[in-house]
Amino acid sequence: MSGVNAVTEFILLSFPCSREVQVFFFMLFSVSYILTLMGNGAIVCAVKLDHRLHTPMYILLANFSFLEICYINTTVPNMLSNFLSETKTISFTACFLQFYFFCSMGTTETFFLPLMSFDRCLAICQPLHYPTIMSRHLCMNLVALCWVTGFLCYLVPIYLITQLPFCGPNTIDHFVCDPGPLLSLSCVAAPGIELSYSILSTLIIFITFFFILGSYTLVLRAVLRVPSAAGRHKAFSTCSSHLVVVSLFYGTLMVMYISPASGNPAGIQKIVTLFYSSVTPLVNPLIYSLRNKDIKAALRKIQVCTKISQSE
Repeated sequence: MSGVNAVTEFILLSFPCSREVQVFFFMLFSVSYILTLMGNGAIVCAVKLDHRLHTPMYILLANFSFLEICYINTTVPNMLSNFLSETKTISFTACFLQFYFFCSMGTTETFFLPLMSFDRCLAICQPLHYPTIMSRHLCMNLVALCWVTGFLCYLVPIYLITQLPFCGPNTIDHFVCDPGPLLSLSCVAAPGIELSYSILSTLIIFITFFFILGSYTLVLRAVLRVPSAAGRHKAFSTCSSHLVVVSLFYGTLMVMYISPASGNPAGIQKIVTLFYSSVTPLVNPLIYSLRNKDIKAALRKIQVCTKISQSE
């Protein structure tokens, strides 16, 4: 299993179709990519430039948006170049680097989402003690913990996969170096590595998911005790955006990574992976900004300041 790999590069088939359709896909995903960068970048800038948003809730949101920018940059630029490439090749090292960063970013997101739900749970269930408990210092430490842990979780499993012999074929029927297709290309069966990867993925996904469910169960109980309808509506509207993001992300994630080599059809793998790696980062800024008056106010303020500076 630690022998020299005969394969020096992989071929990412991406979406096999005619040249005209490839160009259409390139234009479509280029627009989606630019909008994603602009939407998430706008939230990061709004939080950074507006001192009123320097609170734990918005610090977490800004970090989440920055994470989404990093997340799509692990896959989309290479996918776009493949649409116009004749060879569609990626080196062995580049493939596994993409694999590592793609998994690490996704894992970091699974840590950020429960942290955001925990923040909302504290704010609604313990409003008087919230400023003391969730201080800015604690918030920054938890953010750093999410980033560091997310990048450490899959370091060993991915290293073990790189040590498997890959002697051909080297064609990956996907647009990204994903665990399922890579494990299926190994010359020898590696049930131990596959099982450890599946167990780790299952634990991370379900522990964080049930933590979110527990947090929002407490939120629901607290909200139902609020006497005024206006108060209940405000509390629900604060959490609804986050619940939509959680549903989109975890719904697709559970399909793919509980058993990475479970034999999901290649077409289903591509669609599901495309959804949580490209579509979700695109719609997240819309979900958060359109339902958040503070973010919209900060963006308008930035727009006004930009116009004033340009006129001068």
